Amino acid sequence: MPIEFRLGLIGYPLGHSLSPKLHAAALAACGLTGSYSLFPITPDDIPGLQYLLARLRTGEIHGLNVTIPHKQNVIPLLDDLTETAQSIGAVNTISLRNGRLIGDNTDAPGFMADLNRLLEIRKSRFDTRFSILEPRISSIENRKSALVLGAGGSARAVTYALCSAGWQVTIAARRLEQAESLRESVQAARSQIKSITVDAVIGWRGDLLVNTTPLGMAPAVDTSAWPAGIPFPAGATVYDLVYNPRETRLVREARAAGLTATTGLGMLIEQAALAFEIWTGCQPPREALWQAAKAQK
Repeated sequence: MPIEFRLGLIGYPLGHSLSPKLHAAALAACGLTGSYSLFPITPDDIPGLQYLLARLRTGEIHGLNVTIPHKQNVIPLLDDLTETAQSIGAVNTISLRNGRLIGDNTDAPGFMADLNRLLEIRKSRFDTRFSILEPRISSIENRKSALVLGAGGSARAVTYALCSAGWQVTIAARRLEQAESLRESVQAARSQIKSITVDAVIGWRGDLLVNTTPLGMAPAVDTSAWPAGIPFPAGATVYDLVYNPRETRLVREARAAGLTATTGLGMLIEQAALAFEIWTGCQPPREALWQAAKAQK
């Protein structure tokens, strides 16, 4: 008898989540039956986390995603971590293997896959615009300096992914100790990482600006992680992990300044597809997930 997959997302708040639509599309595209539920668990509700993990352990639930604020809270409650999750220090995907709860992180490869897509698009535009006029301009793939805004679980995944790909990363947080803590946690790449406060971003020059904070997320759509009145770094690409609204204030203002900018919708789709494959063994077509996201109003 075919398995009816019961999947879900742990986090708080979850009203903005597109994950149910994406995973419903993945189930349909793979010819599988099942459901994807939202499990809002408040930041201090450890018993709530334990209850859901117990349901996963007994097979009542077949897979769980984890988002803010529980990407680190769940770690002590799991049996094992993958190498990626261990290195990042944050979990966004939980599965059951041989009776053991395994924490994984698909945010890092999901972010990198979508970033590479964006950089390829920019590279083609860059080459088309400048290859004849300025043949000495270096290609985009050789530009490897990034500024990461935030120091939470998503920042850990982004920093790990960028360092693994050879980027030099500056972490900017509200408090320097937050940025330093993240830097210390990525032990293998500490030489590639600098830490500063958000107030110190003025004058930063580099190739990629990544917002990993929730600033700009609905309903607080008038907020932005980039300090008001500070010019954007010239020529940088801007990647905002926030995907609701479809054009955040950060992305809108970066585009108005002439920069290539995108929200995190592509990352959301990539990490969802990777998690879905872990749970079901099926790799869903990305186009099906993109269509589901576009259909969501």
